[in-house]
Amino acid sequence: MKSAAVPTVFIIDDDRSMRQAIQDLVESVGLRAEAYATGHEFLRRQRTSDPSCLVLDVRLPQMSGLDFQRQLADTGVQIPIIFITAHGDIPMSVRALKSGAVEFLTKPFRDQDLLDAIQQALQRDSAARAEQTEIHALEQRFQSLTVREREVMTLVVSGMLNKQIAAELGASEATVKIHRGHVMEKMQAGSIVELVRMADKLKLSPRK
Repeated sequence: MKSAAVPTVFIIDDDRSMRQAIQDLVESVGLRAEAYATGHEFLRRQRTSDPSCLVLDVRLPQMSGLDFQRQLADTGVQIPIIFITAHGDIPMSVRALKSGAVEFLTKPFRDQDLLDAIQQALQRDSAARAEQTEIHALEQRFQSLTVREREVMTLVVSGMLNKQIAAELGASEATVKIHRGHVMEKMQAGSIVELVRMADKLKLSPRK
């Protein structure tokens, strides 16, 4: 049986003493921590599939934390970020939070405030990973449908009745019912409402 994943908190701060203090704090509550002086060091690290978050200093020598946040987004690296800074201001915090940061803490901050932000970030990452896993499973089920079954599914979730679908596809109503049954079975949908939710998560476009 696979053991429960231990979340990892990544720390990027060019201040060695601050890096060590945060790492010690994180590890004191049973979490894994890895500390880096620059964003480039972090990017060279191979990330695992376990939940994680990033504690990121705003002021870094090679690239600001805000610019690094944008670089991560541009390269498709999705990880919740908690900003820390000794030189923050309101416009800076607004920019960070609008770009998806979990929290923006000004040094010196309370240990508990950082731990609370880390827990929130890890919960957000866990939820995002669970959703991605669910979507991947739905995509695999959808790929198992035949071309005609996919057509029927798209029309069913758009609200059309069997006889309307039959007229649309030039098929008999009995044939549509068979296809519809296959769709419900292969997609593992217990109801039409559930099938509609699946289609929404798959971002299926309504048939024109």
